[in-house]
Amino acid sequence: MVTLGDYLLVSGILFSIGFAGVMLRRNLIIILMSLELMLNAANLSLVAFSRFRVDSSGLPNYNAQVFVFFIITVAAAEVAVGLAILVALYRVRQTTDVKDIRQLRF
Repeated sequence: MVTLGDYLLVSGILFSIGFAGVMLRRNLIIILMSLELMLNAANLSLVAFSRFRVDSSGLPNYNAQVFVFFIITVAAAEVAVGLAILVALYRVRQTTDVKDIRQLRF
């Protein structure tokens, strides 16, 4: 049987991979993907805690799972805005490297 610790271990590994991607990579697309991986790791933790926390009636508490839907919505909006900024920067500078993009002025 899968326990809460197993879910939290996978979530921690996913968050660590995402954090390493944000810190070590220089490509903006990889950084955005790593941020999404970190948000999904947090979502996995919330769903796991929601699933294993049982009320007095024996049913799981679904409040955290509803909160996950809001996080997914905000993450989708973040990706849309981030990719729009990335496309605009690429058209002007012809690069997605963080070192080459030091100022937001075109």
